[in-house]
This record gives sequence, C-alpha cells and structure tokens, in this order.
Amino acid sequence: MTLDILMEVVGWIGAILILGAYALLTAGKVDARSPSYQLMNVVGAAGFIANSGWNGAWPSAVLNIIWVGIGIAALWQIGRRRSST
Repeated sequence: MTLDILMEVVGWIGAILILGAYALLTAGKVDARSPSYQLMNVVGAAGFIANSGWNGAWPSAVLNIIWVGIGIAALWQIGRRRSST
C-alpha cells in the first residue's frame, strides 16, 4: 500500500469515526461526556489531521488540531471526575 492510499484510508476512517460519534450522540446512544464519544472524536480528528496535512489542507488540519485538544481536555475532565468519586 502506498503512502498516498494509506493517508486516504486514515482520512476515511477519521470521517467514519466522527460521523459515527455524532450519529450515536444524536440517537441518544452516547452522552457528550462519555469517554467513548470523546475518544471517537479525538481519534477521528487525528485521522483528519494526518490526511489534511498530507494533502496540504492546512485550515482543516488546524481545525482538527483544535478539535483533538478539546477532546483531550474533555477526556481529562472525565477522568478527573471519575477518580474523585
């Protein structure tokens, strides 16, 4: 598999994860504060970062870097909340 194809696959997996997370949230299957929802967003956005950076789509890459940061902050808060209870 060439690196170009790998980056496309990574981008599509990222898209599937983010869309899947949103669909599960909308359907009421997960909560926005659930680790699974946040993790799907973090991993999906990481896939978009790789794909966007590879293709030179810098606005998308920066947006997804921020998206990952928000998700990591949410996961950190969730972990802190769980450890304090």
